[in-house]
Amino acid sequence: MRGVICPINFVKAKLKLEELKSGEILELFLDEGEPVENVPRSAREEGHKILQVEREENYYRVVIEKA
Repeated sequence: MRGVICPINFVKAKLKLEELKSGEILELFLDEGEPVENVPRSAREEGHKILQVEREENYYRVVIEKA
């Protein structure tokens, strides 16, 4: 989801999470700034577990476990 602006990136992540079963994992690649700040926070607020936020070369890898 690199290059996708807020809040569209969370909307897309939320739609994908809805397709998953509880306990399944979603891995996202997000840009620095608002995307990596807002998407994990919003997912956490919805009850999902953030397993990892890791900086790669010029983006972030975010791993979310569906609640």
